[in-house]
Amino acid sequence: MDVKKILGHCDHTLLKQTATWDDIKQIIDDGIKYQTASVCIPPGYVRQAAEYAQGRVKVCTVIGFPNGYNTTAVKVFETGDAIDNGADEIDMVINLGWVKDQKWDEIEREISLLKETCGDHVLKVIIETCMLTDEEKKKMCEIVTFAGADYIKTSTGFGGGGATFEDIKLFSENIGEAVKMKASGGIASLEDAEKFMELGADRLGTSRIVKIAKSLE
Repeated sequence: MDVKKILGHCDHTLLKQTATWDDIKQIIDDGIKYQTASVCIPPGYVRQAAEYAQGRVKVCTVIGFPNGYNTTAVKVFETGDAIDNGADEIDMVINLGWVKDQKWDEIEREISLLKETCGDHVLKVIIETCMLTDEEKKKMCEIVTFAGADYIKTSTGFGGGGATFEDIKLFSENIGEAVKMKASGGIASLEDAEKFMELGADRLGTSRIVKIAKSLE
């Protein structure tokens, strides 16, 4: 698999707390140059990023990030605000405490409300796999499917663990046909990226593939 094809499935990501506009602008420039699937950036920069990108690369942002324990009303507001500011795609974090409490109806309702707010915009649901049991992951595959989200995503990258091949395989065996998969966190090589895609991941959350592409020039 060539680098260009892999780049086309990458959400080129910068979510560190100290990211400046110059940093974000570089991410956008790279996303445009290397034709990544999107650039994933903090919500506070979405309007500026959308105005700068002018449709040359999709702008993705995060909701309830990174802990997921905001109220549903806050997440709905964040989502609507991000879309009003020009976001094309939304990556939300679930309430992990609700998973541990088995509040399945509340989790499904929250995801459904955010998808309703997103409308035609893509919604990805981050379940932070490193904090869940396999049974909880399977249940979340079911809930994400029923709630109508577009993607299930492994990780924030801030939770102490990232994507694993085992989790993507588990996803692939338990999600509905309409749900796609995003592997995120710790994807460090072209070999890793290719393996995740071979297992069925449609998106990769990473900044390292662009760095590799630059090094190959």
